[in-house]
Amino acid sequence: MRTAALLVLAAVAPLAGQTPLWLRGYSVIPTPQRVDLRDGDVALDGSWFVKSEGLPATHMAIRSLTQDLRGFHQYSPAASGAKAIQLAVKQDAVSGVDDPELRKEAYRLRIAADGIQITGNSDAGLFYGVQTLLQLVREGPRGTLLLPQATIEDWPRLQLRFLHWDTKNHQDRMETLQRYLDWSARMKVNMIGFELEDKFAYPSNPVIGAPGAFTPAELQEIVNYGLERFIQVVPVIQAPAHLSYVLKHPQFARLRADGNNYQAALCEEGTYKLIFQMYDDVIAATKGVDYLFVSTDEVYYAGIEGTCAPYNPETRSRRLAEFDRRARDHVASRGRRMLAWLEYPLLPKELETLPSDIIDGVMGEDGFEEIERRKGMRQLLYLSMQGSEFLFPDYLSIDGDLNLPAAEGEDPFEFERGSPVGRVTAGFRSVLNNRAMKVNPIGIFGAAWDDSGLHGETFWLGWSAAAQYGWNPGAVNAEQHIAEFMRFYYGPRVTGMTELYRTLQEQARAWQRSWDRVPSRVRGPGYGNSDGKGIGTARWDQTLVLPPLPAAGDLRVEPSFARTYQRYLQRARERRGENDRLVQALVEQMADADRNRYNLQVLAALARFIGHHWQLLETLTEAEHSLGEAQAAAAKGDARGALRALRSAHSLVVRTQREGEEVFRELIAVFEVSQFPKGQAVNGRAYVHVLDDTKDQWAARTADLGYMFAAERSMGLEEYARKLHTIAEQYARANGLPVPE
Repeated sequence: MRTAALLVLAAVAPLAGQTPLWLRGYSVIPTPQRVDLRDGDVALDGSWFVKSEGLPATHMAIRSLTQDLRGFHQYSPAASGAKAIQLAVKQDAVSGVDDPELRKEAYRLRIAADGIQITGNSDAGLFYGVQTLLQLVREGPRGTLLLPQATIEDWPRLQLRFLHWDTKNHQDRMETLQRYLDWSARMKVNMIGFELEDKFAYPSNPVIGAPGAFTPAELQEIVNYGLERFIQVVPVIQAPAHLSYVLKHPQFARLRADGNNYQAALCEEGTYKLIFQMYDDVIAATKGVDYLFVSTDEVYYAGIEGTCAPYNPETRSRRLAEFDRRARDHVASRGRRMLAWLEYPLLPKELETLPSDIIDGVMGEDGFEEIERRKGMRQLLYLSMQGSEFLFPDYLSIDGDLNLPAAEGEDPFEFERGSPVGRVTAGFRSVLNNRAMKVNPIGIFGAAWDDSGLHGETFWLGWSAAAQYGWNPGAVNAEQHIAEFMRFYYGPRVTGMTELYRTLQEQARAWQRSWDRVPSRVRGPGYGNSDGKGIGTARWDQTLVLPPLPAAGDLRVEPSFARTYQRYLQRARERRGENDRLVQALVEQMADADRNRYNLQVLAALARFIGHHWQLLETLTEAEHSLGEAQAAAAKGDARGALRALRSAHSLVVRTQREGEEVFRELIAVFEVSQFPKGQAVNGRAYVHVLDDTKDQWAARTADLGYMFAAERSMGLEEYARKLHTIAEQYARANGLPVPE
């Protein structure tokens, strides 16, 4: 997956300052294009009623206005009154927008003491004007709801504003996705890239769909819910690479390129038949959608199978271009426009051969700009707000060694180095300096990859940044956007959330760097990367080495845990109290949050999960100390004291092992409020899990959520405790003491 692009920044654009609306105490995500702000506020009291011109009461703009006024502000407009909130659709209510597609989404909002008018150039524009009004409502010092006196004219900078739902390692519940659509619509997002993988029941090849995968009717239900909110849910079909969710099944073994699950063989006509059947299946289940994202992500080895010989950079590029052309023609024949990632190993001369109506989702190679400009191709600004971080994204800048290159001799994960400015600020700069911005971008793609299995609730700050940067790039700096998001997502009574995010991020990175990183014992070398097959693809796991067990008899032991993990222990001592405060603060915020309390539950569960790790390190250090005391007591002939120390060490190990399992069970329970059980069995059908060496995905290592606890389980605490108990039993018998239970 493309995780590093965001962190390589071009020339840094100057940061915007705070907006006049924000300085007056008002905020909107995304920031409007034109705001004529006047002195004074308008009180939203009982004299206001909603009036519409020729619109049915069921119109989404009217429903959204009344529902969110009631839900967010406990305010219900009167049936009639002296002052009207007037809604209307009038073509060209906002003029001066050159692009006709962007002009459709424009609106005009006038807020004055004698009335409020929201006029959209289309139904979508009216809906967006309502979202702006709803966000502007704030509570004054005496509890009165206030709005600023202002006239706003607004429209998007980019036509396709994508948020990325990547579900390769989890499946959200239907109500979760509907809530995601509600919140996306509030931020004027109009496209969702729904990376389905095996979470869709493909009628043409039912074996591909995981147990409980969305049926065609359910996917259409999700699509219809989005369309009602002016959002297209666009299927993303990973192919012909990243296809292990298909190729793992024996039925498709003959289509594996080079015998590996990673990629389908492009010289096998069966590959095209299979992939195009998948396209047809999702197209049939997403009526009302104009696009299909065919991916072509990281097709490193196009044509590597022997039947494609010869294999070299030129033939590899031609094979990929052939796939792109055939996919485009198939998708176009079904009435869809194709989006794809056009990148390595595609060469410029093959880019020249591609149809100009393909939308390039990444424009990944030097030299593509001039070709795409000449061909009239359109692009997406690619923006990664999550790559491979564990537990929580690197949204914010952080201090200390957690965002710097590793010290000499360390072997951290590459992505632990992070971006010193954080993904939100880096994204602000990246969008303004994106090479696609110099050609003719049609949209933005706010990516949030599921490789590390992060919960969807951790993505909202990044998703909101993509919504902001797609509507009005460069209009607001990262600091203001973060502050606006916290108010918008949690409600105005919640304060200090930015620092809680920063603390959770620091805790997650410290957790990530407080494990040994060892060559995997269960996964072989990976298949390769863009530099070539088999290069730089070792697979790693996390673990810790437990304290040495004492020798039977004299209980001799060579303590090493505290010495080996001195740096980790220092980190644990520094972070444990901070973690306790973080959990407590998140729990307290739940009472003040006016909305999205479940999000805070997820963050608190993650914080507790991290906090257990600090306790684990300190408890094992304490257990090792007890083993040293047992050895010293045995040497003095104090058998009772030695046995007492052995039993203390055993009790500490058992306690921390059980506490870890309890914290993990809590995490599962919280996650499964919004997600189906990972790798679930449905109606007697089991999930097919293959330990896949082709993708270095943390979350793909186990069929269930056990990947999150795999590092601790790999230590063997339960077996260690049994062995320690056996040593204590033997020692007790040898010294005529009661045998421990």
